Amino acid sequence: MNHPKHIVAVSGLISHPDGNILLIKSPRRGWEFPGGQVEEGETIIDALIREIEEETGINAAIGSLVGIYSNIISPTKVMFGFLGDYISGELQTSEESLETIWISHQTALQQISNPAVSDRMKDMVNFTGRIIYRAYTTNPYQIYKQCYL
Repeated sequence: MNHPKHIVAVSGLISHPDGNILLIKSPRRGWEFPGGQVEEGETIIDALIREIEEETGINAAIGSLVGIYSNIISPTKVMFGFLGDYISGELQTSEESLETIWISHQTALQQISNPAVSDRMKDMVNFTGRIIYRAYTTNPYQIYKQCYL
């Protein structure tokens, strides 16, 4: 099987009308926001809507782009982080989400242990309208470039 050299992925910080945000517990990375890989022939918005529904059972409207993130370790991954809003649906789990919860912003930040995910969450929670670009590596987490677009 040929593994991709470059992966495109999406994630979203989905807000509920009560002010809480949607988190999933991933079997690989612990607590994070929903998202995943963009499939061939799929738009990044359609991919995010699909991933949110698959992982959580929630239908969401996608809004502002918050950040573009590059994990520069092979295979390289470019991730697009968006804000979004709950439309409908009931929380459920999947193979990609051991748990799903609505949680306050502050509590969510305390739950996330992966430093790359934590930095992306902070970008989303504190979004001012300026899109961030960050290039980094993992294991250990190290930021190589960061700027606002």
